[in-house]
Amino acid sequence: MSQKYNTWNGIWFTALFAFASLYITSLSFIRPLGISPLIAGIILGMIYANTLRSHLPAEWVPGIQFSAKKILRFGIILYGFNVSFQQIVSAGTTGLALSILIVVLTLLLGIFVGRILKLDKDTTLLTSAGSSVCGAAAVLATESVLKSEPHKAVVAVSTVVLFGTISIFLYPAVYASGVTHLSDSQFGLYIGGSIHEVAQVVAAGNAVSEDAERNAIIVKMTRVLLLVPMLLALGLFFRNRSTGGKMSVPWFAVWFLAVAAFNSLLNLPQQIISAMRSFDIFLLTMAMSALGMESSYKKMKLAGWKPFLLAFILFLFLIFGGYAILRILIEYF
Repeated sequence: MSQKYNTWNGIWFTALFAFASLYITSLSFIRPLGISPLIAGIILGMIYANTLRSHLPAEWVPGIQFSAKKILRFGIILYGFNVSFQQIVSAGTTGLALSILIVVLTLLLGIFVGRILKLDKDTTLLTSAGSSVCGAAAVLATESVLKSEPHKAVVAVSTVVLFGTISIFLYPAVYASGVTHLSDSQFGLYIGGSIHEVAQVVAAGNAVSEDAERNAIIVKMTRVLLLVPMLLALGLFFRNRSTGGKMSVPWFAVWFLAVAAFNSLLNLPQQIISAMRSFDIFLLTMAMSALGMESSYKKMKLAGWKPFLLAFILFLFLIFGGYAILRILIEYF
């Protein structure tokens, strides 16, 4: 039996987990929770890693690793179909400024707190990227640049799941209380600027109103686009890791931007856009499942409680800092 055949077996095996994740998150009692297939994929992968992983044929492992690396990068490239420059323009100066400030300040705060907690750089950056940019997808993209150990990405995604899920219920409750004194559309900016995952943003925005949901999605997509400069900055910062001092350009991030430009400039039929987005979700879910399969409880236990403390501090900053930034922007812009 050829190695190529075995590799394909590993890829198809990972695809089964992706199909299962898509099915689970489509169930009527799961959908309102705002759990994306990516999150379901990593959970299923982790369950497998800590139960039946020893029964996996060793020859299939390269297929799983291919899914966690190569398919991941292709998925990030196609993620550009979720973004258009027109969306960013429609958010106005306030939405754009909010997105930039949230991403930059959350990242800087995460790096600062990570140093105080004496966390390793990979865990710090993965956790900070998940909080500041776009949740699990940002963790995946950052992991691909850092080439960190899979279990560190799983820990970072776990923080996204925990605090992002809390946000789904917290933000609508805060809006209903009236303490923010924000209109529906303004609260949508707040949601899109400070909640982790795209699916979580949609769920929280939908619980407030149509206006809130629309603005939340637009601002969230602007944050997604900021993934590109963040990855390029990381490529420059970590140029000494394995490239002899040369800048390691994350070309998949450049292609992501090219796809976003393609999506913005060409008026493609909505059916094609929807199909590409669905295919992309499937690829990213495969990558998440593969990462989960490489993450045993023993490895995750080594990370300890510090990543969750870091994520909690960033969560508080997103809630209170995000609100303060938005109020300042509304007042002066």
